[in-house]
Amino acid sequence: MKAYVFPGQGAQFTGMGKELYENSALAKDLFEKANEILGFRITDIMFEGTAEELKETKVTQPAVFLHSVILAKTLENFKPEMVAGHSLGEFSALVANGTLSFEDGLRLVSKRALAMQKACEIKPSTMAAVLGLADEVVEQVCASIDGIVVAANYNCPGQLVISGEFSAVEKACEAMKEAGAKRALMLPVGGAFHSPMMEPAREELAAAIEETTFSTPICPVYQNVTASAVSDANEIKKNLIIQLTAPVRWTQSVQQMIKDGATSFTEVGPGKVLAGLIGKIDREAETANA
Repeated sequence: MKAYVFPGQGAQFTGMGKELYENSALAKDLFEKANEILGFRITDIMFEGTAEELKETKVTQPAVFLHSVILAKTLENFKPEMVAGHSLGEFSALVANGTLSFEDGLRLVSKRALAMQKACEIKPSTMAAVLGLADEVVEQVCASIDGIVVAANYNCPGQLVISGEFSAVEKACEAMKEAGAKRALMLPVGGAFHSPMMEPAREELAAAIEETTFSTPICPVYQNVTASAVSDANEIKKNLIIQLTAPVRWTQSVQQMIKDGATSFTEVGPGKVLAGLIGKIDREAETANA
């Protein structure tokens, strides 16, 4: 079975999507439609902007989404049998499998980015990468720290990201090193994504998601929250609302996709991060980049 996977924030690069725009009439139409929906020319920033401009959350999230979704729409023989996306990438996956329209997906991603930005400004919060510790050890260390700090991204065995209040994440990093982590380093991010700190953003996004039409997909999506195949539109909606404050179970999602018959994984969008992670989750997995 063919699986298609979609990257999240952090995969962006200057010039992303320019080739697509120049070489495909369909891509050009969709990019121009996106400029109208967003109310600013995101294509100018994607194609010609600096890395600094691309890093702004209100730009990054729609930019990565657009690159992924428009690339998928221009692929020949695009017939996914299962899809998944890492964090933001779940929205791209839901357009790819027909759950969301292109326009609705973009509007939700834009709202998500602005809501997360606002939540980040309420209280200083951050994330850190922890390398070389078992998942359960990372979870135990987080539970032992005063303050809010949780496992946020299960990227691959031995590579987790933790998220929470600034001081709690700092303390957790020290405790992780004492517990035997090869590295525990703070990440240059604006806030604590996929943690309880995102509650204000979750509430704001929930209202927008509730008002959006979710259709029955052409194939299941393996959602971050459950790490299992979901085809019911209402269940997809519910999991998407929970996603902002819950961990991204990427390792578990990929393992489940393989169990359910995935024979190849194609990463659709900027970068090659997910193909690399899938190779670490299962050395036998066949990966490609669109």
